[in-house]
Amino acid sequence: MSERLEDIASAMVTPGQGILAADESSGTIKKRFDTIGLESTEENRRDYREMMFRAEAAMKDCISGVILYDETIRQKAADGTPLVDVIKASGAVPGIKVDGGAKPLAGFDGETITEGLDGLRERLAEYYGLGARFAKWRGVISISNDLPSWGAVKQNAQALARYAALCQEAGIVPIVEPEVLMDGKPGDHSIDRCYEVTEWVLKTVFAELYDARVSLEGMVLKPNMVIDGKNARKASREEVAEKTVRCLKSTVPAAVPGIAFLSGGQSDEEATAHLSLMNAGFDMPWALTFSYGRALQAAALKTWAGKKENVAAAQKAFAHRAKMNSLAATGQWKQDLEAA
Repeated sequence: MSERLEDIASAMVTPGQGILAADESSGTIKKRFDTIGLESTEENRRDYREMMFRAEAAMKDCISGVILYDETIRQKAADGTPLVDVIKASGAVPGIKVDGGAKPLAGFDGETITEGLDGLRERLAEYYGLGARFAKWRGVISISNDLPSWGAVKQNAQALARYAALCQEAGIVPIVEPEVLMDGKPGDHSIDRCYEVTEWVLKTVFAELYDARVSLEGMVLKPNMVIDGKNARKASREEVAEKTVRCLKSTVPAAVPGIAFLSGGQSDEEATAHLSLMNAGFDMPWALTFSYGRALQAAALKTWAGKKENVAAAQKAFAHRAKMNSLAATGQWKQDLEAA
C-alpha cells in the first residue's frame, strides 16, 4: 500500500467500509469484561481482540482500519502471528491510540484537557516501526447550558492540532476526534444546543489545524453527531441526520477526505440508522463512515463470554454489526435487515 498520507487517509474511508475502534484502555476493557464475568488478563484481552480480527469476511469487506491500544499493537496471536499482521492480512490499516486520556482542566470546573503531548514525537516513531499508519487523539468537550467555556474549547483544539502535526511529521495519518459529549452530565441539552456547541468546536479545531500547518488531505475527522443529550432524547432520526450534515457542511473543509463518526452513547441500531440516513439523503464533499467501538463490539462480546466454543457465534455477531454499518456507509441500511 502507498505510504502517502493522502492515500492512507483515503483508504481509511473506502466506500462501504469503516474503522473498528479496538483501543479500549485497560480500565475500560475491564469494565466490559466485568459485564460477562470475565477476568481482564492479558491473554483474555488478546483472545477477545483476535476473535474480531480473524472474522475474515467482516474484516475484509467492512473494516478499513483498526485503532489499537498500546498493549494490543505489541501482542501476538495465539499462533504467534503479530496481531498487526493479522489486521494487515485482511486489508485493513493498523492504527494506534496515542492520547493519555482526559484529565481535569485546572481552573475550569467540570471540563477536561487531553494529555499525552510530552514525548509524543518519539512514541509516534516507535508506533510507526510497529506498523501503525494512523493514530487517534480524543478531545472531550462537556456540554450544558453553561459549558463549554472558551478556554476549554481553545486548549483542546490546540492540543488536537499539535498532535495532528506531529503525526503527519512521522508519516502517520491523524484521526482528529473532538467529541461533544452526548452522555455527559447533566445530559439534558437540546439538539439545537448540541448544534451550537459542535459548530463552535469544529470551527475552532479547523482554525487551529490551519495554524499548525496540518494537511487536511492527510487526516480523518472523528466527530460526534448532532444529537440531544441522553437524558433529553426527543429528536427524530431524520432530524439528527439533517442537523449533523448541516453542521458539518458549515465547518468541515472539502479537502478533508472523510469523516468517521463516533457512536457516542447511542444504541447500536441508532448509530447505524443515523449514518445511513445521512448517506442516503444528502450530497456531501467527503466520505461519511463509522469509527465505532462498543456499537460494533457489544453483541460480539456478550455472545463470546470468554469461551472458545462461542468464538464462531461471536464472530457472526460482529460480522452482522459490521455489515449493517457497511450498508449505512453507503446509505443502504434498512430496519428489516437487522433481523436477517
